[in-house]
Amino acid sequence: MRSMGMTPYDFVLNAGKDEIDRTGGFCHRTFQGTDCIYFIESLRNIYTKHGGLKTLFETPVCNGGSIKESLIHFRKVFFEIPHPARTLKHIPDVGRGSTAKRLNMFLRWMVRSDNRKVDFGIWKGISPADLFLPLDVHTGSVARNLGLLKRKSNDWKTVEEVTENLRKLDPVDPVKYDFALFGLGIYGGF
Repeated sequence: MRSMGMTPYDFVLNAGKDEIDRTGGFCHRTFQGTDCIYFIESLRNIYTKHGGLKTLFETPVCNGGSIKESLIHFRKVFFEIPHPARTLKHIPDVGRGSTAKRLNMFLRWMVRSDNRKVDFGIWKGISPADLFLPLDVHTGSVARNLGLLKRKSNDWKTVEEVTENLRKLDPVDPVKYDFALFGLGIYGGF
């Protein structure tokens, strides 16, 4: 944030090459400076040529597609400009079976509304009914213990299976159960 002058949106759209290159020293676990620079460049491309993240995610769904198609579309556009091969690992590929946990979590935050303000609910072009559970080891384990999942592995088919079972409980807002499943897994509910 400091290297972006505490204004990331403005920085992404307006920073010059020298300013962007200064973010190259950023590192968090496997996310290196090269990745940071590419993310800025890709986000600039998304906001200047595709109408922003909201439009990018909403367009496939608004045209009769699914969230899975939105996730595939997002990844395709994210990497449509020249990119370092190493950066591919930072954006999941649901077309190859990834659970896309962080992207599903991001969509949950942007689409759902709740009284506790955990989820912002600022994107209205996608219905909460269309969302998929942000599956991780904790939600998967609890879902299996509750009989919501039969699959043993955590992959996109597992995301579809557990979400379909949650839709039977609440077809309007199936991922509202995410925090409860996660909490039971983290805090040892089983």
